[in-house]
Amino acid sequence: MPAHQRSAALTPFVATLSAYRLGPGPVGVHRGLPSSTISITIPEADSMEIAWLGRPGSRERLRAVVAGLHLDAAELRQQGGTRGVWLTLSPPGARALLGIPASALAGQVADLAEVAPALAYLPERLAACRSWPQRRALVEGALLAGRARHEDATGGRELRATLAALSGTGRVQEAARLLGCSRRHLSGTVRTALGVTPKEYQRLLRFEAARGELVAGARTGTVSLAAVAAMSGFADQAHLTREWRAMAGCTPTEWLRTEGPAAPG
Repeated sequence: MPAHQRSAALTPFVATLSAYRLGPGPVGVHRGLPSSTISITIPEADSMEIAWLGRPGSRERLRAVVAGLHLDAAELRQQGGTRGVWLTLSPPGARALLGIPASALAGQVADLAEVAPALAYLPERLAACRSWPQRRALVEGALLAGRARHEDATGGRELRATLAALSGTGRVQEAARLLGCSRRHLSGTVRTALGVTPKEYQRLLRFEAARGELVAGARTGTVSLAAVAAMSGFADQAHLTREWRAMAGCTPTEWLRTEGPAAPG
């Protein structure tokens, strides 16, 4: 894909915007891992089935999937074509671009047309595009229009400062001290904005850090679970493996073997 400079108006809110492919066959399956971002998956040709692992009866079919912050894994199954567009939004991006707080989506999935009716046209328009630059431009244009509709002079600065404090330390009390507020106030702010507790948000950050280290190691052929655990803030390798089993439904090694660096997120 050609180099591309994302609009400055989207930079604080869009973490990822990329094409994806779930394999060469007619059916693609992907394990959606816990995330501290809001993800939007738009299949190129067909709708997508999604089910939360460990939640019987949770399977549903959606044309375009919006997933909020979640601490457990989901299975995404796509038929009739396994390509599409995948983007992730920072928590402030949910309000700035979609017009809703991230907390409204926490722990659940919904169709893009229900979450943001003004973006309901995207799947059909994306299917008609003939190249990735066209698809990227279409999505960015839709997001910029959303930013204009939901204009906020602060751009979510207070929330971004809160999340930066939580990501800068492993202790909630220390984050509260950095922000000059009580732990109780911080907890209320984060719950209202994200739909998770500060400790749960930090748990997601730690998991994502481990995922990034695993992918980096797999690409260079130097995966060390002990090193990944140390670099990601886990107590040790056993702690890392326990968290992955609880949150991803598999071990880090199993995930690398089945998806690894090729996984969209």
